[in-house]
Amino acid sequence: MLTTTFGALADPTRLAIVTRLSRGEATMGELAAPHRMTPPAMTKHVGVLVDAGLVTRRKAGRTVVCTIRPEAFTEVEAWLGDLTAYWNSTVDRLEELLRGGGDGT
Repeated sequence: MLTTTFGALADPTRLAIVTRLSRGEATMGELAAPHRMTPPAMTKHVGVLVDAGLVTRRKAGRTVVCTIRPEAFTEVEAWLGDLTAYWNSTVDRLEELLRGGGDGT
């Protein structure tokens, strides 16, 4: 799932869409406007995000409204938490060694 998520977010336009949706739902037109993008191009980008499970879309009359799925980012959050814990402990060990408090093992 991480590779699917990061693959979808690897495109700058899709990353911008997710960033915008993190502030609240938006119509396809609202999402397309800052990118000067045609509706079919925006539909394609949003489709990638929907297929990755990061975004949902629903019809409201003739308008399509997109919403972020915060729960879809739980795995990313856990992965980043693991990396943060690893690097924090590594830096702590390095600091201890530099202060002469460790034996290097």
